[in-house]
Amino acid sequence: MTRHLILGGLGFIGRHVAVRLAAKGEDVTIFDQMVPTEDMVRQIEADAGRPVDFLQGDMANADWTALLAAVDVVHHYAWSTIPQTANEDPIGDLDANVRNTLRLLEAMRIDAMGEASVKRRLVFASSGGTVYGRLQKTPVPESHPFAPITAYGVSKVAVELYLGFYRSIAGLDCRIARISNPFGAGQSPTRLQGAASAFLFKALAGERIDIWGDGSVVRDFIHVSDLAEGLSSIALASQEDIGPRPAFNIGSGVGISLSGIVATIAEHLGRELDVRYHPARPFDVAVSVLDIAHARERCHWSPQLTFSEGCDRMIRDLKSGRTWLSTPLG
Repeated sequence: MTRHLILGGLGFIGRHVAVRLAAKGEDVTIFDQMVPTEDMVRQIEADAGRPVDFLQGDMANADWTALLAAVDVVHHYAWSTIPQTANEDPIGDLDANVRNTLRLLEAMRIDAMGEASVKRRLVFASSGGTVYGRLQKTPVPESHPFAPITAYGVSKVAVELYLGFYRSIAGLDCRIARISNPFGAGQSPTRLQGAASAFLFKALAGERIDIWGDGSVVRDFIHVSDLAEGLSSIALASQEDIGPRPAFNIGSGVGISLSGIVATIAEHLGRELDVRYHPARPFDVAVSVLDIAHARERCHWSPQLTFSEGCDRMIRDLKSGRTWLSTPLG
């Protein structure tokens, strides 16, 4: 049994990965700033089918020696900003995210280069939607040059480069998931991130949907249950399977426009939606779709749900009261 420490484990991505790993029989500890409610613990363990450990804490002052002592794989999903907030405060983004990640990497380096030579894996959640910038090729492969146009993308790239540094000087097994746009039950409707979930929440509430631009912007959306399986596959793959290229695009590999999202939701709900269009924003790239062939080949993973199927699952989850966790893949 592999022992997993999930940083940011009560966040949208972290809690779904925790459930997926535990359901596979893995030993899981969730580390998060939040203290879970009894309902949260009950739901996670019910979906996981086994107990999960919970630790409350902050990466800024974490005791990494103690936290890493009984861990084989560290999952880093603890990121305090989204593109908008990172752009508004780039220094705060650097301090909260890049510096705290370096503290973790230093602790892992000391363990790896010490007398005990402890080797652990690290899975880092990067951003396939921001690290590449304006695409030279679509779908975009992992070999595409970095060209972020947001502070959020810059800080994600910075951590990726530091992972390469620590891989070279200490032999750390650092794995990178460049994630597209996840959606599904459990995503916050107020966090200003994730058009698919935001549009669906507004549609269900009978509220107006606001779109910047003419609706032609294309994105790659992945249901969170498929994302959790992809991240689990990266974490559990052997070093031989991972090979010399440890960065993996994790998305659907298929693009859909913002107008297409609206049309899909309207079809599932059986009614017209209230949509208002606003002037385009300069930081929105026209198309962002990920090439996921590398993850298919090396991690033996492929998404199971189309966008329409993911929307249907999210609608059914929300209507059945599953507002905190999506139905696991079965």
